[in-house]
Amino acid sequence: MTRTAPPLVADERATYTALLDYLRATIELKVDGLADDDATRAVLPSKLTTAAGLVKHVRWVEHHWFEVVLAGRESRAPYTMEDPDADWRVEEGETLARLLGEYRDQCETSRAILADLDQVVPLRGDRTVSARWVLAHVIEETARHAGQLDVVRELLDGTVGD
Repeated sequence: MTRTAPPLVADERATYTALLDYLRATIELKVDGLADDDATRAVLPSKLTTAAGLVKHVRWVEHHWFEVVLAGRESRAPYTMEDPDADWRVEEGETLARLLGEYRDQCETSRAILADLDQVVPLRGDRTVSARWVLAHVIEETARHAGQLDVVRELLDGTVGD
């Protein structure tokens, strides 16, 4: 996986979309070379956070904010009010390779949806949100989860790096 550093001088859209792409590549880099057994092994006390589960979760983060919120499409996410953690849990038959493929596909969908940063859409109730805010939020969430993957990977096999 090759990451491309975001430009140091660019317009707002180019800067932030390049930063998000850099973080997306970081997610992939953090799980590169992990076998499915390690990718699904919990190393934290909660037993919920696994490397594969983090990949699955960031895929559904992209789906929610870009497809559901910005594009107004129906949610296909696995979580429900009764099972809010389903997007973290790796189910039978879900391999790391499959989850990464689904994440890449979701990122492509997100790129296609993001248009005008000034686009404003309904959020919940009478609130609205801009595409600019959605982009910033997905950057923040992807960065946070890339950091979690740093820790998970080090606990799994000692691999460190940026």
